[in-house]
Amino acid sequence: MSERRAFLFPGQASQYLGMAQDLCEKFSLAREFFSRANQILGFDIQQICFSGPEEKLTQTDVTQPAIFIHSAIVTRLLAEKGMLPDMVAGHSLGEYSALFAAGVLDFDEALLLVKRRGELMQRAGVDNPGTMAAIVGLDPVEVETVCQEASSVGVVVPANFNSPGQIAISGSIAGVQQAMTLAKAKGAKLAKQLAVGGAFHSPLMAGAREGLREGLQKAHFREAVCPIYLNVTAKPTKEVNELRQRLDEQLTSPVRWIEIIENMITDGATQFYEVGPGNVLAGLLKRINKNFVAKTVGKVVELEALLT
Repeated sequence: MSERRAFLFPGQASQYLGMAQDLCEKFSLAREFFSRANQILGFDIQQICFSGPEEKLTQTDVTQPAIFIHSAIVTRLLAEKGMLPDMVAGHSLGEYSALFAAGVLDFDEALLLVKRRGELMQRAGVDNPGTMAAIVGLDPVEVETVCQEASSVGVVVPANFNSPGQIAISGSIAGVQQAMTLAKAKGAKLAKQLAVGGAFHSPLMAGAREGLREGLQKAHFREAVCPIYLNVTAKPTKEVNELRQRLDEQLTSPVRWIEIIENMITDGATQFYEVGPGNVLAGLLKRINKNFVAKTVGKVVELEALLT
């Protein structure tokens, strides 16, 4: 059976101080990408990625471009060595890295959209303060029920179906806290509030959609060279109009990560690679299907190990 490569791209919370620094020391391509990014963003993102301060790096409007740039550099370095994906998916923000990898958007346009998305989500988080929490040990139906019951005190919805028994919820502070209390009463092993800048993938992000939609309409999309498994539907597409539509919906819809991975496996994925910073998605893959292991490719040593 031929090898079919699935590239997975991380989202927010995979950033770390010093990210991509080793890539810049070794590859001129990485330096070029950062210098281009500094121009597009209008601030020195390279400096923040390498040296912080950490509070700055964790701001939504900085984190999102930082993670995208890191993933884009690794994607391009792999492509130069002939390592191309047969299918791609990205977790939340990572969907933009997936579009870049599938040839839908070039680096400049993708980064401009990511910049806009980060700024709009940051602003929505200030205008409609909210939070998120991780619920461990309940199934999706139980989490849905908990959210419905808690919504009498404030908005709260399932936001990320990350792996069996690990679901993130999102909404108003009162709604999320009430849902955490109810989840514990239902037997959740853990209900932990997350350090995030807003209620991502919930109705509280609706304010960001209009501005993002405008950017999506302007950006030059090309048909994907390989299937992109969408956050909103968990199904593959290459189609430009659908990609635009789903990126818009993604801001207020849950990320169906479990189904995405299951669908990729059903469609013949044999090798998984987490492309970019961190190893969050490798951990989720192991919990979704223990027969598969994702190789992480974010650092020079990982890249060299893979290519030799």
